[in-house]
Amino acid sequence: MVDVKTAVALLVIPNLVMDGIQLRRQGPLGDAPRRLAPLLVFTMLGTVIGTKLLVVLSARAVTLMLGAFVLGFVALDLMRFSPRVPPAWERPLSAPVGLVAGVMGGVTNSPGTALALYFVALGMGKREFVRSIAFTFLIVKAVQLATLAWYGLLGWPVVLGSLGLTAAGLAGFGLGLRLQDRLDQRTFNRAVLVFLATLGAWLVVRAL
Repeated sequence: MVDVKTAVALLVIPNLVMDGIQLRRQGPLGDAPRRLAPLLVFTMLGTVIGTKLLVVLSARAVTLMLGAFVLGFVALDLMRFSPRVPPAWERPLSAPVGLVAGVMGGVTNSPGTALALYFVALGMGKREFVRSIAFTFLIVKAVQLATLAWYGLLGWPVVLGSLGLTAAGLAGFGLGLRLQDRLDQRTFNRAVLVFLATLGAWLVVRAL
């Protein structure tokens, strides 16, 4: 309904609210801040770089990049791609993984794929995984919010629209929790993949 640059700006505030709620539901952070600090530093740096690319790239290029990114995520999920990272490699890999995730997040508002794959590869348990994702996203989205404002992509019309989307997001969050209790995980995953595949293909076709 809007161009990709506006869409990215519109979604930052809803993302912050959702991530904050998700993080609160997971309880104490434990050692997550200390463990994720190196990753966060480079993810924040990548977010600034990615947001700059969002400003200078054409809307067509950004749309194509987002579509390809979504289709790549779907392909990895269908292939059951599940790498493993030895504990000794965690710190050396934090910099490149964080930078890639940050750049992709700045351009497409979707840093989650790289981070999710990395956290799964580290062998994190379900609770630790969700807590790490929520904590990382909260920090990264705060940086992205400031960067978008700095580059002039966050005017008052966008802010007001973003607040409206936040209200809708809160309603969807409550509905999602109810669906989570009723649907089995396999059915839910398939529905999400079908939606993402359709969205990714439409974005690529639109850009071309």
